[in-house]
Amino acid sequence: MATRKHRWPKTQDGIEDAALPILEWLAEQGVHATLRVDADRLAENRPSWTFAASGGPLPHGIRADGATPDQCLSMALAELRTAGINVPY
Repeated sequence: MATRKHRWPKTQDGIEDAALPILEWLAEQGVHATLRVDADRLAENRPSWTFAASGGPLPHGIRADGATPDQCLSMALAELRTAGINVPY
């Protein structure tokens, strides 16, 4: 059985609290989006969180990787803004 290295503490206004509403809003816009964590990359101490989105109004797919959910989603929102999608967060 794998042991947990640690858990990130919940931040008061962290973007990870908005992850599900962001994904739901994107789906309503016709965007296919996913947020995942990769156990192998976590074990290798590499950025283990990935956000990927495609379809809908996106001209091309986007991907953002981060060491924490907050970092990953922050980078993803920046990529979405660059692609012309302003997520209401």
